[in-house]
Amino acid sequence: MKLLVVEDDARYLKLLVHILEKNKYTVDGVADGVTALEYAMTMEYDGCVFDIMMPGMNGIAVLKRLREQGVSIPILFLSEKADVDQCVEGLNAGADDYLSKPFSIPELLARVRAMLRRKENYVPDLLQCGEMILNRSTHEISCGGIAKPLSGKEFQIMEMLMQRTGCIVSCDQMIEHVWGWEKTVDISAVWMHISNIRKKMAAIDALAQIRFVSSGGYVLEEKYD
Repeated sequence: MKLLVVEDDARYLKLLVHILEKNKYTVDGVADGVTALEYAMTMEYDGCVFDIMMPGMNGIAVLKRLREQGVSIPILFLSEKADVDQCVEGLNAGADDYLSKPFSIPELLARVRAMLRRKENYVPDLLQCGEMILNRSTHEISCGGIAKPLSGKEFQIMEMLMQRTGCIVSCDQMIEHVWGWEKTVDISAVWMHISNIRKKMAAIDALAQIRFVSSGGYVLEEKYD
């Protein structure tokens, strides 16, 4: 797996590259947003680790440019502070996850592995349930020409449901797929993301629904008038 790491602090960049290379990743390290965009646009990478605050162009601006160009490479953001608004903006723009500094090496590696799962399982760009479409390049759901963007985790959950349309997906399966077992996640996080996805489906008048089943899971199915 080949990663692009972007960090403007030279010592921190050197440390990140060393950690990832020691764990068998091939890594390119750059120090600013403009260079990061140039490298990422080559589409030679399986994933990116971006510091949000970068000179030249910040991480969120780089991410938006990549998504506008149809580059679906998964991205993990690093944030100096747990700035909720900033992190939410990044997730809404199509980031897969974020990690606040300082962090432990095991947590960094766990987040990178979880981020790369989507790349490893990549198949076609579009998934469909009835007339609702999930665009895996832009991270949008659409129906009848109306589209809504999904956050990184919303996208991963919706992708999982659409790959198993009509089948029950348990909350445990979602947690393992999206967060990985290395991190403790409360089941309420799944409920929150499902609720947000349902609101976006309603906004595009999707002829589909996510139904809760008593066994503790969810099923995506077509909805008929």
